[in-house]
Amino acid sequence: MCSFKFFFAVFPLLCLNAAAASRAEHVFIISIDGGKPAVIAESEAPTLKKIASEGAVTWQASTIFPSITLPSHTSMLTGVGPDKHHILWNGYTPIKGFVKVPTVFSLLKAADPKAVTAMFVGKVKFRHLWLKDSLDIFDFGGPQTREPVAGAPALEKDKKPSQLVAKQTAAWIKKHKPRLAFIHFPDVDSAGHKSGWGSLEQKEAIKVTDQALGQVWQGIKDAGIADSSVMLISADHGGHDKTHGLNIPDDMLIPWVAWGKGVKKNFTITAPVSTYDTAATALWLLDVPLPAEFDGKPVASAFE
Repeated sequence: MCSFKFFFAVFPLLCLNAAAASRAEHVFIISIDGGKPAVIAESEAPTLKKIASEGAVTWQASTIFPSITLPSHTSMLTGVGPDKHHILWNGYTPIKGFVKVPTVFSLLKAADPKAVTAMFVGKVKFRHLWLKDSLDIFDFGGPQTREPVAGAPALEKDKKPSQLVAKQTAAWIKKHKPRLAFIHFPDVDSAGHKSGWGSLEQKEAIKVTDQALGQVWQGIKDAGIADSSVMLISADHGGHDKTHGLNIPDDMLIPWVAWGKGVKKNFTITAPVSTYDTAATALWLLDVPLPAEFDGKPVASAFE
């Protein structure tokens, strides 16, 4: 079993200012929960498709198995698979505590304690990834405190809509200009479970989520940091019928898009990409050393 001591042992004894030599000054990891590439292709999503055309993209990236929300996002934000991060449940369960391996946020803070970090999420279960001293803000319909929250079953049903997540995110970005932020949009997954993957209702949710993505993109521009930022846009899983979680292409394939500073223009990524490569790429861009036990590797082919 991995430990914090093992992970941080790989860091140099001398901490450097990561911002000084980083490939990007700001990285934004954006997840479209349940964003199946085949359904996105059939949907009205002009913002995402414009970002993809201006940057680097693969519509054939892979998530982890089991292809469910919390384990997958944990891999996305820790750079390791479920065999190492041990988050195998998929709901907010306070008694289980917090993830036992570092996140991209705690690793960045270890390298640059002054770095500003943030998570804006539409599902309460992300609280399990909120390690101590790793985030300057955790926003779930508003800023939260780190103490366990009562009423977990009711909170699980309380999804914050993508438009609200985007509104909160854009305003905070303009004021605080974080070095690393994670933004989670839940609407597409919710529509899939209610009406089915590929349903008209889910395609409408993709349209609305695409508008939310546009709000965040505009917030980055309004903050005056677009030229020094990279957006990494992906998903945690796809889906079939009204569910997901199987080891089948419908559930396992996800989009992976990079846009911003140093990203190749109109580039199709042909190398295999996994969801834990997102964490590795974010840290690589911020010039933070990757722990030896990382499963993820930077998607370097997407960058000049």
